[in-house]
Amino acid sequence: MTKAEIVDVVAEGTGLTKTETQAVIEGFLATIGYALKQGGRVDLRGFGNFRIIHKNARTTLNPVSKKVVEIPAHRSPAFKPSKDLKRYINSE
Repeated sequence: MTKAEIVDVVAEGTGLTKTETQAVIEGFLATIGYALKQGGRVDLRGFGNFRIIHKNARTTLNPVSKKVVEIPAHRSPAFKPSKDLKRYINSE
């Protein structure tokens, strides 16, 4: 599902216009990104949490060129689904 499809579904369900819904969704996503950039964690009860994980520097092999590539240490966003979300997805 794309962001545009999410906007359509939410707009239909809430009665807001697509423009208003798009602004809300973009603001929501920007807030999550900002919180993660600040090193924080975002908990959405019943859905899951977003957090930052630290990845150490490493050396790997490019499978196409077979050259050694250095990957620097970096931060990466991660999502951990809640038990409720896992249960919902796996229910029939």
